[in-house]
Amino acid sequence: MNSKKPMNKIMKKFISVGGERVCLDAPAVMGILNVTVDSFHDGGRYLGEQQIIARVNEIVEQGAAVIDVGACSTRPGSISVSEDEELARVGFAVELIRKYHPRVPVSVDTFRASVVEEICRCLGPVIVNDISGGTMDDRMFDVVTRLNVPYVLTHVQGTPRDMQEEPRYDDVEREVRDFLATRAARLEVSSGVQVIIDPGFGFGKSVAHNYRLLARLDRFLELGYPVLVGVSRKSMACKVLDIAPGAALNATTALNAIALMKGASLLRVHDVKEAVETVKVYQAMMENN
Repeated sequence: MNSKKPMNKIMKKFISVGGERVCLDAPAVMGILNVTVDSFHDGGRYLGEQQIIARVNEIVEQGAAVIDVGACSTRPGSISVSEDEELARVGFAVELIRKYHPRVPVSVDTFRASVVEEICRCLGPVIVNDISGGTMDDRMFDVVTRLNVPYVLTHVQGTPRDMQEEPRYDDVEREVRDFLATRAARLEVSSGVQVIIDPGFGFGKSVAHNYRLLARLDRFLELGYPVLVGVSRKSMACKVLDIAPGAALNATTALNAIALMKGASLLRVHDVKEAVETVKVYQAMMENN
């Protein structure tokens, strides 16, 4: 299969959600707010109202363009929380963001179409960040189409419970590209929904697979969609350096810098300040190139 999009396709320079826009003339940062008990790096830190508000304020003050709210951990080996629990956690966090920072775009990290429906119905449009690319809920594409909200289409092999049990590919770059191209075209052609693609670092990939995808990230630009990269404190850094996620900030910054040089439009991170500074340094180089 030829996974390239027509070369006359023009990549949008913004993400439009509700009445707000995320400008992509320069790379943007998406700050992570995990309202989970078991996320691999910061699970359990942001469960109460004051903790969430403090984290949201920090993300905004440090310069993130989007807040990404997750309430169901997708770390390797994780077991999903119930739909009701996920919805309650996400709704509580999004409501607080809307109250204190009503103009900040919100992304919801979920693979459940029902969560997207209810959040949008009660609290307004959000960006949908689906780690499964619509493969874990058959209704997701229909719901995103009907609501006409931006969609982060991520590649995953398997499910969070089993995705890191000996992931295998004949050609990881080609297979991930083909998956993203096929799924994105299906969604965009049928609906006009704005699509952002994510190769899914750490989602059903070995360390070698992850570095192969990072090295070839610029090839994904040929598909004609903004590319999101989420490598923050993940095992592709930790295993190479034999460190825990808590010690992986420096490695994450290095990975983010490489991703920017390879064409990433969005960085999804735990450490907003450092990522924003990395973007600024990268932009200074590009402006004087």
